[in-house]
Amino acid sequence: MSVEFHAQPSNVRPGHRDPHAHAAQQPFRYPLERPFVEPDWRRLAGYRDVSQDQWHSAQWQRAHSVKNLKEFKEALGEHLTEELLADIRRDQQERATMSMLIPPQMINTMREEDLRTDAVRRYMAPAFSEREPEWPSHPMASRDSLHEADMWAVEGLTHRYPTKVLAELIPTCPQYCGHCTRMDLVGNDTAQVLKYKFELKQSDRWDAMLDYLRATPQVRDVVVSGGDMANVPAKRLQEWLFKLMDIENIRDVRIATKGLMGLPQHFLQDEVLEAYDAIARRARERDVDIAVHTHVNAAQQVTPLVSEAVRRLLDMGYRDVRNQGVLLRGVNTTPQQLLELCFTLLDHGKILPYYFYMCDMIPNAEHWRLAVWEAQELQFAILGYLPGFATPRFICDVPYVGKRWVHMTDGYDRMRGISHWRKNYRTGIEADDPDALGRRYHYYDPISTLPEEGQAWWRAKISAGVDDLLAELQQEQGITVGA
Repeated sequence: MSVEFHAQPSNVRPGHRDPHAHAAQQPFRYPLERPFVEPDWRRLAGYRDVSQDQWHSAQWQRAHSVKNLKEFKEALGEHLTEELLADIRRDQQERATMSMLIPPQMINTMREEDLRTDAVRRYMAPAFSEREPEWPSHPMASRDSLHEADMWAVEGLTHRYPTKVLAELIPTCPQYCGHCTRMDLVGNDTAQVLKYKFELKQSDRWDAMLDYLRATPQVRDVVVSGGDMANVPAKRLQEWLFKLMDIENIRDVRIATKGLMGLPQHFLQDEVLEAYDAIARRARERDVDIAVHTHVNAAQQVTPLVSEAVRRLLDMGYRDVRNQGVLLRGVNTTPQQLLELCFTLLDHGKILPYYFYMCDMIPNAEHWRLAVWEAQELQFAILGYLPGFATPRFICDVPYVGKRWVHMTDGYDRMRGISHWRKNYRTGIEADDPDALGRRYHYYDPISTLPEEGQAWWRAKISAGVDDLLAELQQEQGITVGA
């Protein structure tokens, strides 16, 4: 069929137009259907006699956080079946890289009627049967998968990017997520992992960080993290941030806390509100942009208490409260799950959907991790629904490179699941490396996502020895600092 096109003269006014567009059926339905209410904690066996005053107390929440399976069973009662309990117990004995610590606030967001498939339970208290059976860990997995410690300028201060640093003030959190990328450092030892312990005294480490930043005017942006800032006494955090903001070159500060979601009661305490208000006022005085970053992976975790804590911070003048989630298979890796989460953050939580990271290549994480092509498809699937400013970027954090949008590969072998990436800056350990910017770096898909030919390739290479494989891949791409 041929179609003729006739250009309309530009000096003729367009005629009448009949509106004909209308709302169409979409793969994702909006408005949201989930009621925005605080779940009634009294429905759970362990909290039937807990008063509202107790529930709203940060001290009570911390004192009653679940630290072991006995307490987990007491909290959930008959909803936690013996079969699932045994499955989680085996995971803690053979796979878990993080110890158990879950505040009542987080347990209350679990769907107790089906804990086996519940998103929050799946990443906070993983079960052995959910792990990838043949490849629970990728052969290229490592404890510090992003090599943050390799890039410490001083202990706990990672200088990876040209103008920004990560300050790990403490190694503890109010809750421990099973997929924690800092499992090398954060939390208590597990049966599988003995954690690194900071060697310097806390006050000396914090002072050394400030001294480095005073002497390094290239740095303008500091992510203050750990661990979780909800575990730093508010006045101590205020004191350190005041010193940080007095450094002339510091223009952006980001306070990182999953506790804003997991323990919002902390941020509603008078002394904490006073400290955070003072921090916001000092930031204005010093012309420093200050924001809070949190970590929400499932829509059900955003409750009215979380929203109230966020609104208090925004009213103080914090530039944004932003979410940095992690893409976790079985938790949030369908377009429906992601869009519901993003709209819940935006509409109810007043939290800006910001990043979703691919789960990092830490040990025993393969059942959560996505292939790069899966993350690319998810990014495509959510485009067009959210406002542009609130459409999160999906990020692959490439070892020795840093954050890259998932579509920014510089080559991708789908059969072997090896993607290649370039970078445009030197990290803190490459000042004298003339080849850093011309090299391609590897990232690896979960082997279980590969076609059979690719899985067979990896089986053969693994049987020959991972060290030999690493050397082969490094030689193939000219890499000298890492895989």
